[in-house]
Amino acid sequence: MTSFEACRKKMEDEGIAPSAISAFESAFTALASGDSGMIPESTITPVPELDKAAEFDVTPDASLLSKTVMLKLNGGLGTGMGLDKAKSLLKVKGEDTFLDLTAKQVMAMRKEHGFNVKFMLMNSFSTSEDTLAFLQEKYPSLGYEAGLEMLQNKVPKIDEKTLLPATDKKNSANEWCPPGHGDLYAALVASGSLDALLKDGYKYMFVSNSDNLGASLDMEILTYFAQKEAPFMMECCERTANDKKGGHLALRNKDKQLILRESAMCADEDEDAFQDITKHKFFNTNNLWIRLDKLKQVIDRNGGFIPLPMIKNKKTVDPKDDKSQKVIQLETAMGAAIECFDGATAIVVPRTRFAPVKKCNDLLLLRSDAYLLVDNKPVLNPACGGTAPVMALDSKLYKLVGALEAATAGGIPSLVNCKKLTVKGPVRMSNKTKFVGEVKVSNTGSVAKYVPAGEVTGEVDITDSVGMGPLEPTTVQTKIYEGQKPGTSGLRKKVKEFTKPHYLNNFVQSAFDSVKATGTDFSSGSLVVGGDGRYYNPEAIQTIIKMGVANGVKRFWIGQDGLLSTPAVSAIIRERGPKWQKAFGAFILTASHNPGGPDEDFGIKYNCELGQPAPASLTDAIYAGTTTIKTYKICESFPTIDVSKPGLTTVVAADGSDEISVEVISSTDTHIALLKSIFDFDQIKALLDRPDFTMVYDTMHGVNGPYAKKVLVEELGQSEDVCMNAIPKDDFNGGHADPNLTYAKELVKKMGLDRKGMKIDVGGAPIPDFGAAADGDGDRNMILGKQFFVSPSDSLAVIAANANDIPFFRSQGGLKGVARSMPTSGAVDLVAKDMNFSLFETPTGWKYFGNLMDSKEVYGGSDFTPFICGEESFGTGSDHVREKDGLWAVLAWLQILAVKNLDPSKPLVTVEDIVTAHWAKYGRNYYSRYDFEGMDKPKCNAMMDKMRADVEKNTGRTVGKYTIAKSDDFEYVDPVDGSVAKKQGIRFLMEDGSRVIFRLSGTAGSGATVRMYIEQYEPEKTDAVAADALAELIRVALDLCDIQGFLGTEEPTVIT
Repeated sequence: MTSFEACRKKMEDEGIAPSAISAFESAFTALASGDSGMIPESTITPVPELDKAAEFDVTPDASLLSKTVMLKLNGGLGTGMGLDKAKSLLKVKGEDTFLDLTAKQVMAMRKEHGFNVKFMLMNSFSTSEDTLAFLQEKYPSLGYEAGLEMLQNKVPKIDEKTLLPATDKKNSANEWCPPGHGDLYAALVASGSLDALLKDGYKYMFVSNSDNLGASLDMEILTYFAQKEAPFMMECCERTANDKKGGHLALRNKDKQLILRESAMCADEDEDAFQDITKHKFFNTNNLWIRLDKLKQVIDRNGGFIPLPMIKNKKTVDPKDDKSQKVIQLETAMGAAIECFDGATAIVVPRTRFAPVKKCNDLLLLRSDAYLLVDNKPVLNPACGGTAPVMALDSKLYKLVGALEAATAGGIPSLVNCKKLTVKGPVRMSNKTKFVGEVKVSNTGSVAKYVPAGEVTGEVDITDSVGMGPLEPTTVQTKIYEGQKPGTSGLRKKVKEFTKPHYLNNFVQSAFDSVKATGTDFSSGSLVVGGDGRYYNPEAIQTIIKMGVANGVKRFWIGQDGLLSTPAVSAIIRERGPKWQKAFGAFILTASHNPGGPDEDFGIKYNCELGQPAPASLTDAIYAGTTTIKTYKICESFPTIDVSKPGLTTVVAADGSDEISVEVISSTDTHIALLKSIFDFDQIKALLDRPDFTMVYDTMHGVNGPYAKKVLVEELGQSEDVCMNAIPKDDFNGGHADPNLTYAKELVKKMGLDRKGMKIDVGGAPIPDFGAAADGDGDRNMILGKQFFVSPSDSLAVIAANANDIPFFRSQGGLKGVARSMPTSGAVDLVAKDMNFSLFETPTGWKYFGNLMDSKEVYGGSDFTPFICGEESFGTGSDHVREKDGLWAVLAWLQILAVKNLDPSKPLVTVEDIVTAHWAKYGRNYYSRYDFEGMDKPKCNAMMDKMRADVEKNTGRTVGKYTIAKSDDFEYVDPVDGSVAKKQGIRFLMEDGSRVIFRLSGTAGSGATVRMYIEQYEPEKTDAVAADALAELIRVALDLCDIQGFLGTEEPTVIT
């Protein structure tokens, strides 16, 4: 007999609990000894009549609830229905999921009886994260309860020939499988839950599947179970023809013990007897009642586990590859434990307590008007006459939920007056259809056709019906492209990469699939699409519209000329109405500050329903989708939309079944209206109208040109020459639309500075008092005074210190919270400490700021708003949107200048005056950033890995005049959602407070960018040149990273 030791070692190495190993060993031993797991018909006798719950004569005893725990088995992903997340998160009735209704049942019972009824879940490693996140967000009183969850174990798949653990070199996860719901008992032991429940005085447990909404904690059944003093009780239903293939209850001849025989335990020769519903009349609903003290006794008696009958399933190690290694998956059924309890019993319950969703037939029926919700439980509509309609959807076409949802995208048809519905072939149904009596709908073609609206009865052939015409979706075969992993700001690659066949389509389809998987309803609300106007934007917009239609989007808002700044997109999502059209998300076509043109960069990112960038969980899901995608959907015949002028285009399906609205909207209106509510435009205009004040705003031929003209010229009455390079161009006029001293050459020269921020001789040319620059997509900013550069870190600190000059903050009682990215200087920290603001240091990425802004509204946590945040990479903003906002930063500075210059008779208070006064109060954080662009990525990684490996060795080391107090790799635990971000930058924190930081940027379209940050704080010496003040620390930084040795250079591309 094959030894179990190989399996034991594999399970122990994986950290599997001893109770689970013992249980698996029991099943393995049975297999290895030749036990087939079969229960011959000759060894059993049919069960005689059972007590019926409908005839119980008991008075419900509510006091028993204080001793009772309700547990739902929630380990299934619903893979058989095409799902890849917890099946309990599938919507089953309106907007309610299985888990919604279960949670509502529990909370209603607690409220009704005044007892905090104990609720538990047995999750699997596959369902735990999604389930807990769902409950904690929607039902925190349940989601955060102690002892809510215990995890199902996993067991190795067994090689069919050798009985050794199976292997899969491509994917080791395929080597494991769930042990079946019989693992309940091992999990109760392994998690410590059984002992904890007994210690807390719990005596009774009710267990059921999470997809069985009829299985509520019934007071009469609980009271009956308690009065019976049985150790174990199974709820059964009387078998019908539809149940003949399901497991049944029986009596074992040798000891008259109740046992459970599943279909996998029945030999072929006994199949007829197994399916004889007149002989074996009762099947297991998997609703079980267990005495916890008796369970403990049985487990202890058997050495720490329950020896359940083994169920043998023949599979392949890779479930998606029929040619892979043949394996045996050993499972057990929790109901089979009935044979392990002396005195175990069973009862017959009404069908209303058995309403599982195993197939799309069940799901369509439950979603329809044939079922009503009563006390958060599905109940057959009385109008059905006591018999549910029989569903017979085409099993080849409607096995997966996705196919059913595509077929019912127009709504769920009425089934309340239907006796039987048979569907053959591809169809589309809607809530305008009422099926009556016995109906058979057929379509022998390959293209889905629309079932007529109104009353439909008898046989209906829709093969020759008119199709959808311009709205007809096509499924296109594609190939996988490697490397479509979004960075902190989306996917950025060369245009030549994006224009490869199917490249953009793959990413967009993966995004649609991933967003839909979060529960987003594309059929309600709007999808925003726009970008920074770079090369390939027009083509990408039309592709996204056509794919959006095919994926169920009903309404689009497209920026005029395809233009929308990144902050404007966030504003539109948050502000634009009416409510029923409110945006659910957006595709932003931008590579931000990267160059544009046919040989340069293109980018795409997705923003969510609050206007915020997609979180890591969503971008990870999108990337995962791109690694497995086989097809995408597109409506090739959908007309090209003219985006050059505002207006609404409505496209109607040829069969009249659907219509799509594409509205070209003003690129600027919503964003500008929001900014006007934040700032005092009259005060700003008074400043701009002063004869001794001049300004210029360089939008670098990026998207912010129209916004600058709208604000500065149309709203504030200035001449057009205040707007430099204000016409958006698809290649940014050959420039690099990155607002820094290196790339904003024209502006920097005009402001009397060089690329290092040093004053230059302008030969008597007039120099504006205020200058600003924007990047390609309008979310970044650079602020300049007359021959004076304001570092992004100082800009953030000055705005925070003067926030009360801005009506948005002053009217809300003042600023409450500030945040900066870790590489940004600590200048704002000094302001926060002085003014008692909440302060946060986050990884680079605006999404981390968004979490803090939404702490109260979304997560039910502390309120940190109004809020200001910023990054050293020229990004600044507030909680008015969920993106950095370059135009907001410019107006913030103009507002502060306006308040400082309310008296026009006094000399002008300049940008330099404001900053130097700030330094005089708080001291100065000398700061610089070196960017080494277009570096060899493997060599960059090697350099970073070397510093990462040496963090302990470097701590305490003296370099030059500096001593490294701490060297580490920055890690961030989000205070709002608890997520952890690792490897966010190598830090060298000196004893005197100076800092040196190294990061690799993930936003470049090609190559890698090494960013080196240098900071030194001086409380009094504030008038030095930054390069001089930092010279020694810069030398130390270059030596610490050995960039010359790894990359062959010490000359940065950009110095900030």
